[in-house]
Amino acid sequence: MPRDFGPTVYLLASSRNGTLYVGVTSDLMGRIHNHREGLLPGFTRDYGVRMLVWFEQHATMESAILREKRIKKWNRAWKLELIEKDNPDWRDLAEDFGFAALAQTGFPLSRE
Repeated sequence: MPRDFGPTVYLLASSRNGTLYVGVTSDLMGRIHNHREGLLPGFTRDYGVRMLVWFEQHATMESAILREKRIKKWNRAWKLELIEKDNPDWRDLAEDFGFAALAQTGFPLSRE
């Protein structure tokens, strides 16, 4: 079920304790779709980083970008702590919004 999201900072992971990616968007559902389908060339596609493990909504894009920049400078342990504070089991939060479960490879499982 789609939700309307405004400016959002998000963390993706390749797997539990795997490769992490920090991003910002004004369209979380669209951006997650693009990452999961491998439509965005670059880091996330190259490393199979597709699980939404954390996100935070902001009132303005300016505040979201500032938060993203700060988190990108954090060490890995702080990012893991941020994720595990609200998502200790490293669930793929995108499934809560109707996205298909990911296969172990990081690509969507077939719906057949």
